[in-house]
Amino acid sequence: MASKLKELSDGFKKGRMRKDVYIRRMHSAHKDLSEYCDFIRNKNIDSITISGKGLVFSTKNGIRMVCDPEDERAIPLEMMNFGDYETGEIKMLRNFLKKDSVIIDIGANIGWHSLALSGYARGGRVIAFEPMPRTFAYLKKNIALNNIKNIKAMNFGLSDTAGYAEFYYDPKLTVAASMRNLHEDRKKQKIRCRIRRLDDFILRSAPRIDLIKCDVEGAELFVLKGAIETLKKTKPVLFVEMLRKWSAKFGYHPNDIIELLGSIGYRCYYAGNNKLIKIGKVLESTAATNFYFLDIKKHAKFIKELA
Repeated sequence: MASKLKELSDGFKKGRMRKDVYIRRMHSAHKDLSEYCDFIRNKNIDSITISGKGLVFSTKNGIRMVCDPEDERAIPLEMMNFGDYETGEIKMLRNFLKKDSVIIDIGANIGWHSLALSGYARGGRVIAFEPMPRTFAYLKKNIALNNIKNIKAMNFGLSDTAGYAEFYYDPKLTVAASMRNLHEDRKKQKIRCRIRRLDDFILRSAPRIDLIKCDVEGAELFVLKGAIETLKKTKPVLFVEMLRKWSAKFGYHPNDIIELLGSIGYRCYYAGNNKLIKIGKVLESTAATNFYFLDIKKHAKFIKELA
């Protein structure tokens, strides 16, 4: 649209178009703005602010986000396209939070989960990990935009080793940044990023953890292996994405995660109708992709109330 407006404006300034024709054509182009009023009415978008610095999307629950205009699946655009983003998941996660909860967001992207959950733990804190430099810059912008003081953003990834790793990165699909080439039909950049083990970082800086969200496009098993001592010690609720097609790229199955966490007392659930539904194994017929892991002893109260 911007190129169309510039083309019309340049045409008028250079005398290639009469003023009345220019006004009529610009009016037609500006109608697109009015259409957005109807389009967002039933979505979790309260307003869209246009400025010379970009677009700011404000949700109906008060979260403001600016997104990379190159990113086809930026979370504000997902809300525009589909109405909302993981509403049910956020609602379920609220059950596990207190005002002073400590939350770990692994694979934070531009910060939707960190922003949404930080509001329910205003006396606690969120530590958000995002290795991609460009995405991390938007994460920082969104934290500042919302004036949130209890989110600490870390510009590195997590795994079961420490050092550096190559990530496949598509600026038009930032949510798919991964240490494996998940979308082989798309052109990617290779970006070398620092990685650490959660055990090496967290046990010194956050001795208590209440919730860990882990969405790292297939590498979840390795993140959890690198956090195993932290999990044994702190027993947080875990919210983990598990996709068979992505884990296969890393040479494992989601059931390997269920087995690993089961060995230290966790059970696996997915959410349905505001309840937790226990699952022993991920099957080919399993439709869920986001799962909750609760420790059978520490989280017995949650299991009784929600399962």
